[in-house]
Amino acid sequence: MRRVSTPSSHVAVIGAGVSALVLSLANAGYRHISAVDISAAALEQLQRSLGGVADNVEYVCADVRTVRFDTPVDVWHDRATFHFLTDEADRRMYADRLAEAVPVAGSALIATFAPDGPEQCSGLLVQRYSAAALHAEFADRFDLVDSWGAQHVTPWGATQSFTHVVLRRADRG
Repeated sequence: MRRVSTPSSHVAVIGAGVSALVLSLANAGYRHISAVDISAAALEQLQRSLGGVADNVEYVCADVRTVRFDTPVDVWHDRATFHFLTDEADRRMYADRLAEAVPVAGSALIATFAPDGPEQCSGLLVQRYSAAALHAEFADRFDLVDSWGAQHVTPWGATQSFTHVVLRRADRG
């Protein structure tokens, strides 16, 4: 897979929680990271965990369906937020925020539960996707660049199937 970002890129980590990705990006020299989560407590914990690189991150407490950014997002990274949106109207709001945030030629990496993944997570129903079905949610404004499946082993030892897609914002005129 091609590299879709550089340390000068604005990377939005959606559903950041206490993400190891945010620390990895900051340690790799990224200086424009937006950690987005609906939980202020999770963002506070993330900020504390980052130590000396905490100032390189913008902490955005917002619902992904309504989040707005002050500057264009070069890379939108969502591992396991989109699949919680089981209502079509919520998914459309998410897609609108994504298209608003990511300019033409920008990228999105989205990971959801695969068709054989769990039907629930944290007691909530989820929507499961193949790569084609996941791309279809964004196909009016994004092209599919790459896709793959992966197995995630949870901290309690369960294996969960995920679908990943890399999308590129298209210039549809």
